[in-house]
Amino acid sequence: MTTIAVCQLELSIGDLAANAAATERAVAQAAAQDADLVVIPELSDTGYVFASAAEARELASPVAGHPALRRWQELAGRHRTVIAGGFCELGSDGLLYNSAAVVDESGTLAVYRKAHLWDAEKLVFTPGSAPPPLVRLPFGTMAVMVCYDLEFPEWVRLAALDGADLIAAPVNWPGYLRPPGERPAEVVKAQAAAATNGVFVAVADRCRTERGVSWISGSLIAAPEGYPLAGPVLEDRPVVLTAACDLARARDKSVSGNNDLLADRRPELYGPVTGEHATGQPVADAR
Repeated sequence: MTTIAVCQLELSIGDLAANAAATERAVAQAAAQDADLVVIPELSDTGYVFASAAEARELASPVAGHPALRRWQELAGRHRTVIAGGFCELGSDGLLYNSAAVVDESGTLAVYRKAHLWDAEKLVFTPGSAPPPLVRLPFGTMAVMVCYDLEFPEWVRLAALDGADLIAAPVNWPGYLRPPGERPAEVVKAQAAAATNGVFVAVADRCRTERGVSWISGSLIAAPEGYPLAGPVLEDRPVVLTAACDLARARDKSVSGNNDLLADRRPELYGPVTGEHATGQPVADAR
């Protein structure tokens, strides 16, 4: 079994030292529970609610020598674990990216740039153009994506088709009013992504308020059937969730004796889904 941890953190915009300390405490807590993989939130080094692109640029760093990635490497070595988390990247092209990395004691194993930008992120960051990277770890194969990416079924399906056992998703899910008794739609979509692709999904969200923005605090770990193994938290507090996951389960896509989540696909019918326009099929009028 593989122990997965997701860390729901309180972070502050621009307070790099406090954010680093919060990450260090959470990773240590996860390691004390024998976590093989620790997932931390989106933009966990800098905070999220930038006043401007200029502010983000002052806080961003290139991947090579990035202080957060160096710190995660040290933490991964100290605690014998792997860390997946979000950071603010200054690209070699001079552009800013909302990125995530997978780091172990040997260094940075993969970097991903968020492809689907949310709201005011479009005023700060450039969207990534590469698919979620797959990282083959001793305990299984992991893909990483960031927040809003998880809400695009095609993107998660792409990772599943590539052989991911687990999707690690650093997120910052802004809070909003919802009907009493209902789970946030983002949590439902994460569970649906797990179920429709037969993969584990590990989400690390935020808590507390940053520049007037609150968060869902929806950290969770979902099984390939879509049901939560831990969380969702849905409480405005820092917390570390862990779950024992048999990642090999994600390699069996059968859902009955005669059905398979991937083999039953009909790609020849799905062309319009990836095109720019509707099918052009005629619409029948009721008489």
